[in-house]
Amino acid sequence: MDVTAYLDRIGVGDGVGADVRGLRLLHRAHLQTVPFENLSIHLGERIVLEPEALFDKVVRRRRGGFCYELNGTFALLLEALGFQVERVGARVHSGSGRMGPPFDHMALLVTAADGDGPWLADVGFGRNSVEPLDFRSRVNQGDPAGVFTLVELPGGDVDVVLDGVPQYRVEQRARELADFRPTCWWHATSPESHFGRSTVCSRLDGDGRVSLSGRTLIRTGGGERTETTLGTDEQVLAAYREHFGIVLTEMPRVVRPDDAS
Repeated sequence: MDVTAYLDRIGVGDGVGADVRGLRLLHRAHLQTVPFENLSIHLGERIVLEPEALFDKVVRRRRGGFCYELNGTFALLLEALGFQVERVGARVHSGSGRMGPPFDHMALLVTAADGDGPWLADVGFGRNSVEPLDFRSRVNQGDPAGVFTLVELPGGDVDVVLDGVPQYRVEQRARELADFRPTCWWHATSPESHFGRSTVCSRLDGDGRVSLSGRTLIRTGGGERTETTLGTDEQVLAAYREHFGIVLTEMPRVVRPDDAS
């Protein structure tokens, strides 16, 4: 782990501490600089959940990824800085009350070097908290993204609720990165996975977001939303470079366009 290179990637200087203040700084910086994106699926790139491959993609190649890649890489940085990190599985709530499969999502439970924690850190869930959430708290927690509540369920799982709407359900059991490989493969290859139906690239922009969904550039913030349709491949590739720092030599081609919604 080249900590200096990683900190440079997210725009943070050396000397950040392994305390809660440092965790908040790193969490926001990561969300602002490393995009959530599923482009590898549509570029025919294999997604490899190994530390060296993750570091190469996110830091050296200055790409993003989806939850397993982003939180997987962020965990390596935090551990190198002196935080204690547990990788935990989660199931994502669908809008219809159904749950995604086990290991549908990966989040992090982080404890500072002085024992303060655990804190729920998640830089891989699209719209989520800008700052880590106090995993010990069961009262409302204000955040630039909204009001979050952690609701403990019978059996010990915890629902992450945003503005009254459940987002995902965390299990309180430490996992290894390798435990997430089967579901990562499923999301990358299954016709039932929404990740194969369209391209997405999104990052925090101030307290709003900038996103590229297919050919639509979307900006949100301050209660406003603007959409711009990009008409040519050249405009799309330029938007990846300008807004996300991703330099591509070819357009991602949606692997299952007939299923796109």
